[in-house]
Amino acid sequence: MKYRTLVVLLILGLISTTIWIGLPQAPAAVRISDAGSGFRLPDLEGTMQGLPEGEVTLLNFWATWCPPCRDEIPSMVALHDKYAARGLKVVAVSVDQNRTHLQSFVREHGMQFQVLHDADRLVSNSYGVTGWPQSFLIDKHGKVRYHLLGAVDWMSQPLVKTIEGMLAEPAGITYGSTGGERENNG
Repeated sequence: MKYRTLVVLLILGLISTTIWIGLPQAPAAVRISDAGSGFRLPDLEGTMQGLPEGEVTLLNFWATWCPPCRDEIPSMVALHDKYAARGLKVVAVSVDQNRTHLQSFVREHGMQFQVLHDADRLVSNSYGVTGWPQSFLIDKHGKVRYHLLGAVDWMSQPLVKTIEGMLAEPAGITYGSTGGERENNG
């Protein structure tokens, strides 16, 4: 009896291992100091857009049905209004399924920055985003300098100071993996 149980367990283990190895691998997430992943997504009019080049960019992954996402939008709008003229680009990537609902939401909340539609979540997955909201601050060289998890107040003094510092950096400076980057988990 023990021998049969061992054989059955061994066979189940082999089958499980074979299935596990055959599963598709998740894409590697973008890490701090990695170059921001190049991508193209449709904007709300259906025109394919990518990340701005040579600009400080706030890349935010969000959804209209996500309460924390909705909470941070007013401060993101205020940040855009205050710093767009100084070169800050805000790119909000929505994972909503319904484009019409998304368009209405964006109009209602006065989101004058670029909103892209990632309905199949391929770009979100390429950045390792599995929960919303998540944001990446990308420098003028396309390097991810900060990764922020969860809703944040974009007009808080530490974030404003960080963004002002990034905007003030000359375009000729490049940063390695120790160039002041950090990950904010809350």
